[in-house]
Amino acid sequence: MTATGGPKSKAAQVADALRAELKLMRPGERLPTQRELVERFGYAGQTIQNGLAILRAEGAIVSAGNLGNFAAGGAGQDDKPDEIKEIRSQIQALTERVAELESRCGAGGA
Repeated sequence: MTATGGPKSKAAQVADALRAELKLMRPGERLPTQRELVERFGYAGQTIQNGLAILRAEGAIVSAGNLGNFAAGGAGQDDKPDEIKEIRSQIQALTERVAELESRCGAGGA
């Protein structure tokens, strides 16, 4: 139920199910692909993306572009918040650097 007493959105249901699984995962462990999640839940891809966005906003997962989504922490998720922040910062810096280099080399890069 939501705060208003209604049923949870499908995206929130996806986030809840994955949040439970994340507690059993090691930091850096890859989540199933969006396609796998679509098949598992039977929801549209956008719904799955919205569920993943909820988890990203909570800091439970990190996304690495085309590489997928990864557990930000496992059962001890709160044990290393500074380390997680640092890794997120490094990922963001690398993403920006890659975009900069690709723009210098043209659309396709190498």
